Amino acid sequence: MTAEAILHNQVIQKAWEDPSFKERLLADPKAAIKEVLGIILPEHIKVKTVEESSNEFYLVLPPSPTETVRAAAAPKYSW
Repeated sequence: MTAEAILHNQVIQKAWEDPSFKERLLADPKAAIKEVLGIILPEHIKVKTVEESSNEFYLVLPPSPTETVRAAAAPKYSW
């Protein structure tokens, strides 16, 4: 299991067990994760928390592999 998957599972488990954490996670995910797990996410990372219901499902589309490769191959200039 990757570190990302472990973090994901820990956050979900904590939200199921602690309603106040769940509310903080929905309102300010980065602050909630930092407060409970001590993990500081980089500034450039955005986190959105959404809650599924029994009649609603969210499908998360990852970045296109083509775009990821293109971005990694782009020259990086510094002036």
